[in-house]
Amino acid sequence: MTTLRGLQQPELSKKLYKIIKAENNVIGAYESAGRERISVASQLSDWGEATGDENLSDVSDKLGVLLSEIGEQEDIFAQNLEDYRGVLKQIRNTESAVQPVRDQRTKIADEIQKLKYKDPTNTKIVTLEQELVRAEAQSLVADAQLSNVTRQKMKEAFDLNLAATIERAEKQIILAQHARRLLNLIDDTPMVPGDTRKAYEHSTTSREILNEAESDLRAWEPSVVPVESNAADMGSNLMPKPEATASDADAAVASGAAQAHSSQEAISNDADEASTIATS
Repeated sequence: MTTLRGLQQPELSKKLYKIIKAENNVIGAYESAGRERISVASQLSDWGEATGDENLSDVSDKLGVLLSEIGEQEDIFAQNLEDYRGVLKQIRNTESAVQPVRDQRTKIADEIQKLKYKDPTNTKIVTLEQELVRAEAQSLVADAQLSNVTRQKMKEAFDLNLAATIERAEKQIILAQHARRLLNLIDDTPMVPGDTRKAYEHSTTSREILNEAESDLRAWEPSVVPVESNAADMGSNLMPKPEATASDADAAVASGAAQAHSSQEAISNDADEASTIATS
């Protein structure tokens, strides 16, 4: 089914379709990594308890808590990547909507050339040439809309992606740094047979480390380089918002853009429905 859906994609949207599909696999890998990390953290805690060593048992238990939280961050990252992937789909759907407009223009142009070759005096040529003018105008609008959407959504998508990457990295650094503090609570002084190790006295300290890790995680705030956007200047017809003093010609162009977008929107809705039925 996956291969079939790929073949059914319009030529214009095939490359982005592949990217979106590949990102779905990436998201699945992060989700799997998160689950595995949480599982290993639990096993580590069990192992520490089974050693019968109070020192190792306490540290491995607290270490397992932090490692488990690191695994949770993988799952949160995967969820954020889904948002990024959803924005990419908006570009893909627009590409899919523009393809029929381009195909129609090419089809009319081909029909004109065939008639001119077979029957140069055919009156249908004049009608087709008029249709071609309209098709070229619609294609011009559609291409502008595609350019506007692609640039805006490209920035929006990777703003989400990279912000999520930074969040995951910074939070995991916080957790890993506190986890390293726990390792200093393990007394690894060599002993000879018959010696007895000192009683473990750092259970309170290990609990404090966990509390501090939790506090630092809650206090984390994003500090990313802002991504500027002029998206507010684009209207619902995917064209620049008309000025209050727009000329009649500008108004006509805006009207034509709205009409082209109306048909484009219908096609995009079809693509959205198909995407809902089967995640691409």
